[in-house]
Amino acid sequence: MRAILVDDEPLALDFLEHQINKISNIVIVEKLTNLEIAEREKLLQNIDLVFLDIEMPGKNGLELAEQLLEVNKNLAIVFVTAFHEYAVQAFELNALDYVLKPAQTDRLQKTITRIKTQLQDRSRPLARESKLQFNLFGKLTYNTSGNSPRKVIQWRTSKAQECFLYLLHHQKKTAQKSELIELLWPDVDEQRAFSQLYTTIYHIRKTLSHFGEHCSIKNTSEGYILLLNDVHIDAVEWEEKLTSLPPLTQETLTEYEAALNFYTGAYLQDYDYLWAEPERYRLEQRWLQYAYMIADHYNEHDNFEKAKNWYTKICSYKAEDERAHFQLMIGYASFGAFSEVERQYNQMKIALAELDLAVSPHVKKWYEQWRTEVVKPK
Repeated sequence: MRAILVDDEPLALDFLEHQINKISNIVIVEKLTNLEIAEREKLLQNIDLVFLDIEMPGKNGLELAEQLLEVNKNLAIVFVTAFHEYAVQAFELNALDYVLKPAQTDRLQKTITRIKTQLQDRSRPLARESKLQFNLFGKLTYNTSGNSPRKVIQWRTSKAQECFLYLLHHQKKTAQKSELIELLWPDVDEQRAFSQLYTTIYHIRKTLSHFGEHCSIKNTSEGYILLLNDVHIDAVEWEEKLTSLPPLTQETLTEYEAALNFYTGAYLQDYDYLWAEPERYRLEQRWLQYAYMIADHYNEHDNFEKAKNWYTKICSYKAEDERAHFQLMIGYASFGAFSEVERQYNQMKIALAELDLAVSPHVKKWYEQWRTEVVKPK
């Protein structure tokens, strides 16, 4: 293993090097009292491990750690500190380990052994030529080929997951640090909130390292940008399919149905993120627009059985959608399926009542008139 040591105290660097040499064959490539990442990129890309003083003049070790991972996703980072509170923060950051000054050989031995084990067990990053797709309909998953099973990404914290999804939602745009703090830690004091942000970006970079060159986070002075390389997103591809559809005819109905079947759930449906609501609503409205086109086409061509399937799908996605319920009621009535009309009407009433809505006057009038005509008085 190749390592660098970073500490603003030269004596501390010498002592740490001495202790490491006593117990391991780690190659200490350099000892630095100041680390300027832009000037040391080549060095950072060719090492495995950084022993990093978490408290140096003018630098925040937590912020520096997430910047190091921007240069080399596979770096193992061990925090070195004289203060126990920072050791606790390092543990929260999920660094491979931390050591307290002055570094003791028994603690260093455990740390180095753990690092070697984790580096050996690290899964190989996804090859650049492999296809990567993120699925945002329903629950966040990914798959690496068209027919491969979908997998769930294991995040260190729920904040890391939400932060990643927010960056993905705004891909190619800078998410301001202040914006992310207001979103994720609105009630935390500024200093601690920034530490939490650096921690979270660190977690995300570690998680994304599995995807190799497909995903990276670029750090700017103001915030972060998620960069994607040959990554497919189901919601984006679904909209592209809709846009490329030909005019709706009897011959193209199957194309429309196939395209709509790619919509497998609302956008980030499993997560209660207020910031996702506008996009969730927009995509839902697009699905409804095309679903109604298909259902109405079947209905207009006297194929109620297939129209029923689509109106029913609309009701299942949006239970309070009165028009779909009404079309089903009219269809059932035309076939004399009286109990189905009653069931659909009651189902609609319940769905609307849950939102403190009432049945529209014209639908209620139709229903009451229908009951008058078909239900015989006892």
